[in-house]
Amino acid sequence: MSKICAVLLLFVSLFVSSVKAGNETDTIPVPKSFFGFQPGTDRMLLNYESLIDYMQQLAEASSRVKMLEIGESPMGKKMHMLLFSSPENIQNIQYLKEINKELALNPNLTDAQLKAYSNEGKVFILATLSMHSSEVGPSQAAPLVAYELATSDDSALVKQLKDVVYMMVPSSNPDGMDMIVEHYMQSKDTKYEGGSFPKVYHKYVGHDNNRDFVTLTQKDNKAIARVYNTEWYPQILVDKHQMGATGPRYFVPPMHDPIAENVDEKVWNWTWIFGSNMAKDMAADSLTGVTQNSIFDDYWPGSTETGIWKNIISMLTECASVQLAKPVYVEKSELRGGGSGLAEYKKSINMPAPWKGGWWRLSDIVAYEVSSSLSLIKTASFHKKDILLNRNALCVGEVKKGKTEAPAYFVVPAKQHDESELIAMLGLLNEHGVDVYKTLDELSFKGRIIEKGDYIIPLAQPYRAFVKEVMEKQKYPERYYTPGGELMRPYDITSWSLPLHQGVSSYQIDEIVDVIDQNINKVDFPFELNWELPEENTTLIFSVDNNESFRVAFAALKNDIEVSRLSKDSVVGEMALKTGDFVVELNQKNADKLKEILEKLSVKPVEISGVIPSNIKELKLPGVALVETAFHDMDAGWTRFLFDTYHIPFTVLKPEDIKSKELDDFDVIVFPDTKKSLLLDGKNKSRDGKTSIPNYDPRYIKGMEKEGLQKLLKFENEGGTIVSWGESAELFFGVQTIKISEKEKEEFELPVEDVSPAIKGKGFYAPGTLFNVELLENHPLTLGMGKTTRVFSGGKPVFGTSIPYFDLDRRVIASYPEEDIVASGYAEKEELLKGKPAMVWAKKGKGNFVFYGFNPQFRASTSGTYKLLFNALLLD
Repeated sequence: MSKICAVLLLFVSLFVSSVKAGNETDTIPVPKSFFGFQPGTDRMLLNYESLIDYMQQLAEASSRVKMLEIGESPMGKKMHMLLFSSPENIQNIQYLKEINKELALNPNLTDAQLKAYSNEGKVFILATLSMHSSEVGPSQAAPLVAYELATSDDSALVKQLKDVVYMMVPSSNPDGMDMIVEHYMQSKDTKYEGGSFPKVYHKYVGHDNNRDFVTLTQKDNKAIARVYNTEWYPQILVDKHQMGATGPRYFVPPMHDPIAENVDEKVWNWTWIFGSNMAKDMAADSLTGVTQNSIFDDYWPGSTETGIWKNIISMLTECASVQLAKPVYVEKSELRGGGSGLAEYKKSINMPAPWKGGWWRLSDIVAYEVSSSLSLIKTASFHKKDILLNRNALCVGEVKKGKTEAPAYFVVPAKQHDESELIAMLGLLNEHGVDVYKTLDELSFKGRIIEKGDYIIPLAQPYRAFVKEVMEKQKYPERYYTPGGELMRPYDITSWSLPLHQGVSSYQIDEIVDVIDQNINKVDFPFELNWELPEENTTLIFSVDNNESFRVAFAALKNDIEVSRLSKDSVVGEMALKTGDFVVELNQKNADKLKEILEKLSVKPVEISGVIPSNIKELKLPGVALVETAFHDMDAGWTRFLFDTYHIPFTVLKPEDIKSKELDDFDVIVFPDTKKSLLLDGKNKSRDGKTSIPNYDPRYIKGMEKEGLQKLLKFENEGGTIVSWGESAELFFGVQTIKISEKEKEEFELPVEDVSPAIKGKGFYAPGTLFNVELLENHPLTLGMGKTTRVFSGGKPVFGTSIPYFDLDRRVIASYPEEDIVASGYAEKEELLKGKPAMVWAKKGKGNFVFYGFNPQFRASTSGTYKLLFNALLLD
């Protein structure tokens, strides 16, 4: 094994154009001759299309390789997975796939079946590469790993491939891979070579694509999740990434504390085995700077390794980066530890052989990736039988826990405030491979009535750990470096409860109830709404309570179909209608377009024949501008995704566009969570006033400057609406100046401020937490909402208000309660939020400001607060 890696490390070109693979003679394409350079060469990158072309030729030439299409990217590129194994296994792949499914999902296998499956089955390793497209190394190493697996005559590796099927997704983000490669090649040989890409490297979400594996909003993530959730059921999953250049060279499992408490200990123990063997094998290949049990925790289920909650031994590797393909020189004095398990960059049990500094190249990254990949295969082969038996033991154990430990069921009532979000949540659970049931009759248990048609999610199923994780309220497992000492702060967010985030009510039952088990049927997906568009002219009413109704309304307006809203509660016949309900007149002119819009409707509209409700106001499709910076602006990307999903037309404005373009075409300008300094000056300024120069080509990072800000304020003063959340709100606070004309200026200060620095100074901390808030009822911004809701926030801004003067005004739309402030997740000194505003409407002159102290669309995972944003777009 070390000889193989040595060859790769030295990058000698000793390959011939054809080799003998097994007992067959095929022409196998050699990476260097195919690409014209050895993958990993300094300042050279292969793009997605050439990578897939190579893999296709490899699959056609080698009986050890099978190539499958698994889905498509958000921008329409085909996504592929390669299977590498012995020719016999490749020919028998469907039977092996069925064995995987039986081991993963069947808790009732006999001893004879288990013996047969553990002998006949193979260990399937799913490797997903370069999800973060600026982390180019894993995908650039893919051809070398593939070539080695397809051609090697090393007897040990050939034997290992008889036990293992290595499943490679050569690029988890095809769109981003091409974006980054094109950007690098355009900047190559300029002084800005290796600089950051001035967009998100994805159609929508950029680096946050690895935070999407609970909500599964993105097409590429859906494709990968299907592989391990419901189609191939691999026993091992590894997600390959890169990290900063000034720390360890390579991270391997196990992860650092805290870990997810719902995951069985057998999974965690196996991550030790694989990680320790990777560290050992990489040391044998003379690769230094390998660390484990440090840097990264495994508490939150948002990444590809969410498979760990599905009984998959799921792991992360991270390699130190270069500047895309440009080498970097790292001084020894610049090397740093990381705090979590590696406080100092010194020889320690978590990094026994530190890298000493010097040149770090793409070829080094490739060598580390090849070595770690071959180690995974070696370990899986050595432990084949135990790994296969472990997969079924976990299945059996989770089903048993569901019958013997609380909770036994989650009950989701069919009657919900937002019925469309109920259907969406249940469909998402099904997409994860979770079984959902429905009650056949009304049931009674300990005085609680379960209505006929309510949904039941039993915990006695193989993915119990995942069900429990996403259905319950989160409570962060506080772990400390020393007793009573410093808290191990969470790596990412601390709340992801699907019911709480989506505004769906649910409750748990803690014990098995025979009457429930005997009166439920498994739900078939996808849901089919038993409703057809009427043939005659009809008034259709879409409830403001449902997010889906906003989608219908925006889509209809976009298609020039008239839409109105009820301006007050009304009763038509025996039907009670609510303020804000959407009214659409079905007629011969719009029937075809409406049919297409309503094709995937999940909640029936109210039909009123021959009657048009009074008290309605016609809607106008707002002209929406969305401000997106060049600084890998993920929150803006998520907003674009939300707007596209709900058929909201919009125009992207860069900050510098505000200064140079007319704003008259817009009714609403939306500012997602972005620092004021990036918007205003194109520079990164911290709260203590320190300014840093970003590593971007300066052409792409210009700010709006004071001139642009004055134009925005004039836009609002004359009747426009500005919507802002997170750090962008600071742009509009403090003393402001409106340029009325060339000769006239006006100063003012909104009666709103951000008080989060003060409460942070008193110890308040929220790493990404779901908070309860109370809402101002019957306000245009809260239509369709209840008296309370839950909002997702990282702790800033928090607002303070004051009594206004002149043509200023403000209203507190949402405020934190006096008690029970945290709904899910972790916060410190949350009592400092008591009674403080979380959302404020304000105005200067004729327009509107809408400020949110939370992200109303956070990673497309907080649909319970979408209406607070949609209503803002429809403000007069």
